[in-house]
Amino acid sequence: MKYAKKDFPVSEIRRFLEPGPIVLVSSFYKGETDIMTMGWHTVLEFSPSLIGCMITNANHSFELIRKSKECVINIPEVALLDKAVKIGNCSGENVDKFEEFNLTAKKASIVKAPLIEECFANLECRLYDAKLVQKYNFFIFEVVKAHAAKSAKYPKTFHYTGDGVFTLSGRNVTRRKLFKPEYL
Repeated sequence: MKYAKKDFPVSEIRRFLEPGPIVLVSSFYKGETDIMTMGWHTVLEFSPSLIGCMITNANHSFELIRKSKECVINIPEVALLDKAVKIGNCSGENVDKFEEFNLTAKKASIVKAPLIEECFANLECRLYDAKLVQKYNFFIFEVVKAHAAKSAKYPKTFHYTGDGVFTLSGRNVTRRKLFKPEYL
């Protein structure tokens, strides 16, 4: 198929490249917790399991994560979509987001940041490389412990495409037969 194309604003290209589902990042430092909504993340390596995240320094969570050098990346399903938007529209400086949005903080196994019990997966992360934090607000985390619901093999996640619009995960298809076994 060939497409007729027009010029497109470069400031909006994230609509095509948003790398993955919206996540809720929980943090803890010196008795203070926060949750932020994040869509700018990407898997960088399999072993060690590395995730790159862009967290703006204007976000209250930025300093908590920078100072503690850890966080939990919590992956919600579509049932939490409205809460995720509302979490992203307020500051943890003024609001206890666990209380405000009726979310359950659960003790993590390794890091001090809490898990969000209502999310189907929780990735406990430690800062692996901070070289890009000051210049680009880009954190590289190592996932040191992962927790996932037994029943959410193909969770219903949501992905932000900009302008207040989300894409919901849809039908799953397999092409397993086309893969070489070492690439599965």
